[in-house]
Formats: sequence, C-alpha cells, structure tokens
Amino acid sequence: MTSFAIRVAVNAVAVWVATRLIEGLTVSGDSGWPRLVLFLVIGLLLAVVNAVVKPVIKVLSFPLYILTLGLFGFIVNALMLELTAWLSEVTPVTFAVADFFWSAVLGAVVITVATLVLNLVLPDGKKS
Repeated sequence: MTSFAIRVAVNAVAVWVATRLIEGLTVSGDSGWPRLVLFLVIGLLLAVVNAVVKPVIKVLSFPLYILTLGLFGFIVNALMLELTAWLSEVTPVTFAVADFFWSAVLGAVVITVATLVLNLVLPDGKKS
C-alpha cells in the first residue's frame, strides 16, 4: 500500500512538472480545493490507468515496440495521458491535454523523465 501511495505522489509531482513545462497541459478544479489535492487526484488517476490499462496496451502493441526499438513507448505513455484526461472529466478535477502530438507526447516525455528522477531519489522500500 505504501508503494502505491508513493507512486501516486510521484505521479502527482511529475504531472505538476509537466504542466509547468508544457503549455498544452492544464489541471483545474473546484476553487475550494488546494492545488496539491488537484495534482494528487490526477496522480491517482494516472497510477490506476498505468496499473490497469497500460500492461494490456503494452502486450497488444509488443510488435510495434520491437519495430520502433522501444520508441513506441512514448506514444503509449501519451495515450495513457489522454485516457487520464478523459477519465478526469467525471471527477471534480479536470486534466486537459490540448493536442496529441505536442502536448501529450511531450508531456509523456517530461513525465517519464520526472518519474525516473524521482524514483532514483526516493527509496523503493526494499530491504537490503
């Protein structure tokens, strides 16, 4: 459970970084909610999408991963961002992606790099 909570927090920080760097990514919500809660909700949605949908998409698109030497992973990550944005429409928090290529793909690259850096800095909870 702690690992999932850390994953949600890492996703929230990564989405925050992406919204600061990529102009086409925005997070908005009820004005009574603090910004931290908005990003934690989006981080939770992204973590659920990555845990449930992404493995299925990766298995189905395995030949494309081979064909593009793994670069198709950025497209899959962009699709996960688009799916998260679509799912956020039913919540009080809205995550908007302006367009697929520039916003979603570049946002996926930024989120991937930010998540990588945060995972290197944070402990993974495994005992040596």
